[in-house]
Amino acid sequence: MVAFAVIPEHSNYRYVQMNTITVTLNDIETVSAEALVAHGASAWIAAEVAKAIRVAEENSNIICGLYYLQSYCQQLHSGRVNGVVDPQVSLARAGIVQVDAGFGFAQPAFTKALPEALSAVRELGTCSLAVCHAHTCTSLGFFTEQIAQAGMIGIGFTNASAVVSPPGGNKAVIGTNPIAMAVPARNGGIAFQFDQSTSAVALGKITMAAAAGTAIPAGWAVDQFGRPTTDPGEALDGSLVSTGGYKGFGFGVMAEVLAAAVTGSVNSLDVKGLKLPDGQPHDLGQFYFLLDPTAVSGDQFWQRLARLNDAVASQEGARLPGTTRQVLEEVTINAEVWSLAKSLRKVG
Repeated sequence: MVAFAVIPEHSNYRYVQMNTITVTLNDIETVSAEALVAHGASAWIAAEVAKAIRVAEENSNIICGLYYLQSYCQQLHSGRVNGVVDPQVSLARAGIVQVDAGFGFAQPAFTKALPEALSAVRELGTCSLAVCHAHTCTSLGFFTEQIAQAGMIGIGFTNASAVVSPPGGNKAVIGTNPIAMAVPARNGGIAFQFDQSTSAVALGKITMAAAAGTAIPAGWAVDQFGRPTTDPGEALDGSLVSTGGYKGFGFGVMAEVLAAAVTGSVNSLDVKGLKLPDGQPHDLGQFYFLLDPTAVSGDQFWQRLARLNDAVASQEGARLPGTTRQVLEEVTINAEVWSLAKSLRKVG
């Protein structure tokens, strides 16, 4: 089988035609953990990050899966991310849980803080969880999904290196700044969920188009002078725009305030490229709201949720986001990416 794919090459991408291979998700998780340990991560931290890589690949979220593994390993080696730090969990106030990731990975920090946050939301009905001074969390929905699987509504925000300019502007001030939400189902599992950037498109899609020599759709980006462009090269010299113009920029700014200002982490303006092998730690923040879905309305919550789901499902071709996901045991991935992942288990 042959497909086009993006292959990581240091901090850039190249667009190539490659063979694909079928690999089990267990193997993806195992190889990822072994590669991280080989480059200096402690075993439990590597295991947490490897779980996120596995889930990204299962969801066909390519950019957040194995494509990030080489970057993680390079940054462990250079010290840009701390692979052995023990995240510190504390209660800022009742119902406000914080965890200092210590410039380490976001996944183990969240794992360590989640039990405290769930305990608080079960007692109080609502809780916030602030992950401070962390490496990029890559897929924000990986975290809100865990909150919903525990029976609570999870809403998350994070920021990233600045690539998005304000409407009418020409200089990037915020990142793609994703927001995510996951809602539990009445009898367990997840009713629906979404995880989306507040920019019109992910930066990787423009990088792919530039490597392939193809134009990008209007409305994705502006050039260095703030003029709309369909040239991916001009877009990379310029900046992305927010989805929906001012409306999307508002959501991006909301994510920036919650993820950076509330957590005391870094502004998007002050984060260098997330995949650069060395440099200052990311120092990013993530912020989560946890809410007991029945705290106010009781069983009416489930009735209203069912009403919404039925109205959407009755329309052919329509669905609530995240409701058609399948549980997989294996996936088809790029053969070169898999070869690279396996080679990362040895340093040198």
